[in-house]
Amino acid sequence: MGFALFMSSMWGRGLRSMAGLALIVLGLAGGNAFVGVIGAVPLVAGLLDVCLFAPLFGAPLRGADVRAKATR
Repeated sequence: MGFALFMSSMWGRGLRSMAGLALIVLGLAGGNAFVGVIGAVPLVAGLLDVCLFAPLFGAPLRGADVRAKATR
């Protein structure tokens, strides 16, 4: 749950968004569109406040739900 809580925090969302942007830039600069498309996944996930890996750790998909569960 700790990983999901960090990834749903402001810092985790920022980290995912920055990693997505970096992958998009690397894909465009290197001429590999596939890497750019893959970079869109963490970017959009960070912007929409969802963590795609959270269910693997038994946490909810939505960041708001993870934070609410952690405060109980």
